[in-house]
Amino acid sequence: MTDSVIDNREVTVLLVDDNPQNLKVLYETLKDKGYRLLIANGGGKALELANCHQPEVILLDIMMPEMDGYEVCRRLKADPATADCAVVFLSALDDLSAKVRGFSLGGADYISKPFQSQEVIARVKTHARVIRLERELQARNRELQSDQSRILNAISEGIYGLDENGTIEFANPAAGQIMNAPVEELVGQCFFDLHFAPAADDKEPLPVQATCRHGIAEAQRDIQMLRVDRSAFRAKYRSSPKQDADELHGAVVVFRDITEELANEQALEEARATVQEQRDQLAHTSRMTTMGEMAAGFAHEVNQPLTAITNYARVAKRLVGKAEPDLVLLQQTMDKVEAQSHRASEIIRRIRRFMKKPATGKEIVAIAALLEDTRQFAEVDMRNNEGGIELTLAPNLPDVLADPIQVQQVALNLIRNGLEATRSVDSAVPVEVSATLTAQGFVRIEVRDHGIGLQDDAEEKLFLPFYTTKSDGMGIGLTTCQSLIHAQGGEIGFERPVDGGTRFYFTLPVAVVAQPESD
Repeated sequence: MTDSVIDNREVTVLLVDDNPQNLKVLYETLKDKGYRLLIANGGGKALELANCHQPEVILLDIMMPEMDGYEVCRRLKADPATADCAVVFLSALDDLSAKVRGFSLGGADYISKPFQSQEVIARVKTHARVIRLERELQARNRELQSDQSRILNAISEGIYGLDENGTIEFANPAAGQIMNAPVEELVGQCFFDLHFAPAADDKEPLPVQATCRHGIAEAQRDIQMLRVDRSAFRAKYRSSPKQDADELHGAVVVFRDITEELANEQALEEARATVQEQRDQLAHTSRMTTMGEMAAGFAHEVNQPLTAITNYARVAKRLVGKAEPDLVLLQQTMDKVEAQSHRASEIIRRIRRFMKKPATGKEIVAIAALLEDTRQFAEVDMRNNEGGIELTLAPNLPDVLADPIQVQQVALNLIRNGLEATRSVDSAVPVEVSATLTAQGFVRIEVRDHGIGLQDDAEEKLFLPFYTTKSDGMGIGLTTCQSLIHAQGGEIGFERPVDGGTRFYFTLPVAVVAQPESD
């Protein structure tokens, strides 16, 4: 019988013995058991076949010339390609020291000569199954490790595995990219020394120290870390303790460079400030437009008390010019001059208050007083449109938190639109202005007119910039109203009452008044 591959089965068994008769017995015993059998009559050939075919089981004779079974076993276990095979020694030796030596060299079992067929079959079957399972398990582990590596390589955040002293035991490729250094250069270095400048006062713990030393998870944003070349960057990180049962073994740190992210946030804040400034400017322009439209009415409004003052002044001069002036009548005349002066002053005060830019700050506002002030301000429009305003307030209406100038601008705009819409159908029904408290903690202000109502496509167009149904309108009134109400934290919209007209509404958040702490 020559050294050769006898069969080609899933499980490979290498038979090694310098005695041809023993090899024949082993071969006859295993040939029909479904194994791929290899045969070697010496140590050198056994190593050659084992390295080439990586058998699961090797039945290895101990007493052989030139190279005994112990040396063959030692070399098999030293070679990574054959280290996992199951070596079953074949020997007539039956002493304990020989078995101990065989096991110390990596042997898995012993079969004593002369061979018992059933024993050989049973032991080969057992060890073949164990080795196959071990190899399948190793293959599965390698597959899992490969999957883990692919996942870690695909993650854009840097990942460190630290021991309890902060020494970097693992770093993924993203960590190397962030640090501008090869991963191999990071592993083995101290995380704290590498990424943080030495503090003059070491009383303050460094990031991740609490996780490594005490198992406390951390998460911080916008901290300064250093790269290998000592350049700084802003980082966000989170660290989790690495624990086995109750024993702490360090920390896992996930981090990323947020320098660009912070710059984008700052740019976004600046853009928002610019938009807010433009929004305020638009609102102011809208007020100026409103004032332009109301200028003639205000001129008439102011002219009335001034004319009265002039007339009363003439009467007073005539009374003073008499030889015996009527002092009582003179006093009454001067009182009327004073009253008309206050009236003119109040009109001008309201105009100036409406015209000024808001302080862009919210304050606690009594909505009843604000709506009454707005109603008075709309008296000119009321007269010009030959209409009326009916103000209805729910009892115990709470204050709201809002900018009073901006809210008054919205209310006045809606009231003026309502007066014009009602006049367009020659209706004498007053515009209804009301305020109620909603269940969601808002005050809802409604302005209902009795005009012809809105067009069918109003939902899509009404609040669009420069969209208007008026022949002389600019189309910025309702757009500005929407912007102002959203800035207050409220909502604005409209409804179509079943009996005609339009009901516009907007909401404002109720002011939360801090309660004094009780003893």
